[in-house]
Amino acid sequence: MKRRTLLGAAIAAIAVTATTTASLAEDWPKRPINLVVPYKAGGGTDAYARAISAAAEGVLDVPVVVVNKPGSGGLNGANAVVGARPDGYTLMMTSGGSFLLSTMTRDTDIDALESFDFVAQVGQLQTSLMVPVNSPYQTVQDVIDAAKANPGELRWAHSGRGGFHHVGGLGFLASNDIDAQDVPFKGGGPTRAALIGEQADFGFLGVQQLAGFEEQLRALAVNSQDRDGIMTDVPSFGELGIPFAAVSSPVIVFAPKDTPTEVISAMETALEKIAAKPEFAELLASRGTGPVYQNGPDAKATLSAMKEDATPLVQSLTN
Repeated sequence: MKRRTLLGAAIAAIAVTATTTASLAEDWPKRPINLVVPYKAGGGTDAYARAISAAAEGVLDVPVVVVNKPGSGGLNGANAVVGARPDGYTLMMTSGGSFLLSTMTRDTDIDALESFDFVAQVGQLQTSLMVPVNSPYQTVQDVIDAAKANPGELRWAHSGRGGFHHVGGLGFLASNDIDAQDVPFKGGGPTRAALIGEQADFGFLGVQQLAGFEEQLRALAVNSQDRDGIMTDVPSFGELGIPFAAVSSPVIVFAPKDTPTEVISAMETALEKIAAKPEFAELLASRGTGPVYQNGPDAKATLSAMKEDATPLVQSLTN
């Protein structure tokens, strides 16, 4: 009899949990959604988050509030979200490549592929080699020649060790057999400001960071085989014949693990609609970027393939 009572109680508890989850999914969203960006305001990921927030009107019935939690190469924000209540009201938008690389190069229990549920990809970021507008370096080859002539003396800026800008920069240095002092900053905005202020000789930062700052910065090349789809005036390492490490970053929205599938599906649908709005594209174009949409499973597959490609690069750079 006691066993039957316990069994009945367990079945009742499961039923209540299932009903609560279903009710949550049906009612979602009823209050503002916090979208955590694990970087300072002003960077490429932050630009996507703020465009999502602005373009969400008419798609979602509640505001999307951008919350910046910078530090530790994006892991501070990730740690804040990984333990959040999985109810769809706390999400994270991050630079997927930087997030992946941070989990591969830092001491953390977070796994970029398994610690969160994937909602969708909404954009793509590419790093680039930039110099202050008054820099004596007019070409990529000028930077390489100066670094070889002055081993370890040139200073280069990036948005945090372990991120994709950092790893892309290290790949460039290693591929061209040069050495320079790396100077990390917390996010793309501060990196750009430091480069404008000539606190570094060159930097690796998102090519979109050039938008609106053409009189203060000069982009010498995009870290890719082909030119960027938006910042088309900037040549690529590939077309210049400069050796480089192919590291880029999808902008992905994650949810805490075990968020109800109905909630994730609803948010994924909302993001697809937002990404297709002309307003979203216009907001991003002013920041030098554009929409690139993938659903959750495809975004996870993209990041998984990137991990496979990045593993030997990370091992070679950290040994």
